[in-house]
Amino acid sequence: MKRLIERSRSVGEVLRWVTQNPGKVSASHYPIALHKLGQLLQQQPGPPLGAGDGRGPAGQVLEQPEFHLLCQAIVSGCAKFDNFSIVNCLYAAAALGLPGESPLVRVLEDESRSRLGRFNQKDVSMVFSSEANNKALEAIFSSQLFYENRQERFIRSMAEWLPRKAENLTPYTMALIAKYVARHRLREPRLLDTIANFLLKRGEQLDSKVIQKLVFPFSRMNYRPSNHGELFPKLEAILEQKAGSSPLATVNILMSMFQLSHFPQTVLHQVFSPGFITNVMSSPYALIVRRYLSLLDAAVELEFREYSGPRLDPRYRVLMFEHALTADEANRKYSYKGLVAEALRQLVGEECYRQDEVLPPGYCTDFLLWINRSGTVLPLSRVPAASRAPPATSPVTMSLRSSVLALTSDLQDFAPVVLSVNDKWHYCQNSDILVGSRAMRDRHLRLLGYCLVQLPYTELEKVSGIEEAKHYLRQKL
Repeated sequence: MKRLIERSRSVGEVLRWVTQNPGKVSASHYPIALHKLGQLLQQQPGPPLGAGDGRGPAGQVLEQPEFHLLCQAIVSGCAKFDNFSIVNCLYAAAALGLPGESPLVRVLEDESRSRLGRFNQKDVSMVFSSEANNKALEAIFSSQLFYENRQERFIRSMAEWLPRKAENLTPYTMALIAKYVARHRLREPRLLDTIANFLLKRGEQLDSKVIQKLVFPFSRMNYRPSNHGELFPKLEAILEQKAGSSPLATVNILMSMFQLSHFPQTVLHQVFSPGFITNVMSSPYALIVRRYLSLLDAAVELEFREYSGPRLDPRYRVLMFEHALTADEANRKYSYKGLVAEALRQLVGEECYRQDEVLPPGYCTDFLLWINRSGTVLPLSRVPAASRAPPATSPVTMSLRSSVLALTSDLQDFAPVVLSVNDKWHYCQNSDILVGSRAMRDRHLRLLGYCLVQLPYTELEKVSGIEEAKHYLRQKL
């Protein structure tokens, strides 16, 4: 039945398969049918889906008896549906543009609300708005959330109602909204400032784990909220009291603040103290906290020179990352890195660069090259050994400041050039602003003495073929 529905070529065919074979239709088939109807209707000319006034294909379908039979079957059976089918029916209803007052939407909404405690994290994040009131839900459903440009419409809609409704939302719901905003890299000031105001008003009542979720979107989007002059000192005061209660959340919050170039000195005294370190090293998340503390310690070395408090013991320093980021690996087939790698190989030869080199304090670089004063890319065999970055497998025990001095002493003759392929997911959505982690990486690499050559996807997408790519790289270098 699933294959039959998905292969249907018309709205009528979908409705016939579902309504004329009730014995063969299971709960999981209903959202598939609703999604397929949405796809087919989107391909037809006429008014927006959900118009429901008979003025075109969408309106005509929503008035068809077979469609009403489909809705009635979902309404009568949804109490027995599994969570996954309920949530997917909600998604499909939004895609169809069904009005919030329709019986199908009301029943699905009520069923979702009654099951909220039994939904897993993914289910809840998909229906987080069910904790808001009906007007908010109607705004989401009428936004045609899952069509082309759906995200922009959804965000505009959410940005309008969230500031007015924020006071009535629970911290859990606001955390889910923050998670959605961060996951999709949505640099929407109204949403981010609303989250910041929520934090400012309720911060003392929240535990560190919730605070880290609410703070993360700011660093992810490299965005200082409009109230940061009040918010950041308040967060520092809260962290001073709660630093030891959840060490991992504490270092996560600190990382977010560091990415925004804010360095809370008193909290640093705590997290680098022997007591905090001892507590962390005996915990099950010791390795990840060591990675974060190592990167925070490096950031202090490079960006917060006036700090004079305790520092991370060198024996605990590790590389933040040991290899290419998981996100970059997952998106490799969408990346321009392969094109750049082949063009670079043909242009300078494999002996003149390293790919995916991890440099202390643990930043993965796309391509590392060395260039002399005349602009020639040198084979790595001709680069002084003392000037080369240590391999990713070596322990990070030496001072970063020593690394800087070692590099700058050779800058008279050699300059390390890092080619940075900035793909679409390295930027905030529909923006030329790099996400916070990428921006901090670039700051730190420059402070370590590397010259960064940025290769943004907006330029690379205009390059056609290897020869054009070689010409583009020649200009950049």
